[in-house]
Amino acid sequence: MPEAATAPAAGATVGDSEFDRDTAVTRREPGVYDIDLSAGWTIINAVNGGYLLAVLGRALADALPHPDPFTVSAHYLTASQPGPAVVRTDVVRTGRTLSTGQASLFQYDEDGHEVERIRVLASYGDLDTLPDDVRTSARPPAMPPLDQCFGPQDAPAPVPGSSAITDRLMLKLDPATLGWALGAPSGKGEMRAWFGLADGRDADPLSLLLAVDALPPTAFELGISGWVPTIELTVHVRSRPAPGPLRVSITTRNLAGGFLEEDAEVWDANDRLVAQSRQLARVKLP
Repeated sequence: MPEAATAPAAGATVGDSEFDRDTAVTRREPGVYDIDLSAGWTIINAVNGGYLLAVLGRALADALPHPDPFTVSAHYLTASQPGPAVVRTDVVRTGRTLSTGQASLFQYDEDGHEVERIRVLASYGDLDTLPDDVRTSARPPAMPPLDQCFGPQDAPAPVPGSSAITDRLMLKLDPATLGWALGAPSGKGEMRAWFGLADGRDADPLSLLLAVDALPPTAFELGISGWVPTIELTVHVRSRPAPGPLRVSITTRNLAGGFLEEDAEVWDANDRLVAQSRQLARVKLP
């Protein structure tokens, strides 16, 4: 692995990293949590949707009797900003193997009115109790080794749309999906990358919620630049990831009416599919 990926590894562990600190919520009362959304996870001026999902995911893990997100479906209502926020949770149902809850994140606008930013419905379970049996036709993405891929720090000039979040990620993009950065997008809706946290913290189920929404938009490889805000995002967490960098593959097959879908797969170091997602996003057409 290149030095950029391995240098931070002496530092953070799960529960003791910047990601954990910045997604930590403080329970004010049952079902109500306070958090100060960090500016370190912004894309341009808005807080990253995967980071927000991890924040709500952590609140739901506290509110529900099961520890791990199995499926999380989020609707992004308004753009979140760094600063104080409130998360309100509601337990919908609890069962022996799964529990279901909903959560919303609120902030105040300039007039002091409470604004709902994101609403989530999720089912939680215990990944450690799942059977080991795997029957799949899915295969890990074909990608060059990590040291043959490129990150934002390798660019001769700042990457369009890059921002604070890139400093907190170990992100190495497959050169085959980097045409947009060189002014020659491939026209294919594909993005692939090695993914980790810059401080060396290994992945866990909550950080998988970040991983599915941390790569540059596939719209860039379609020749479309600018912000691509998420409208809806559903994540399925399939397994607890093994230590080591993840591989994330995202594809888009259909852009129509100013909206596109992004289908993501996340694979761990043991070639196991650990998370899947689909999101609907809006694009600004030329």
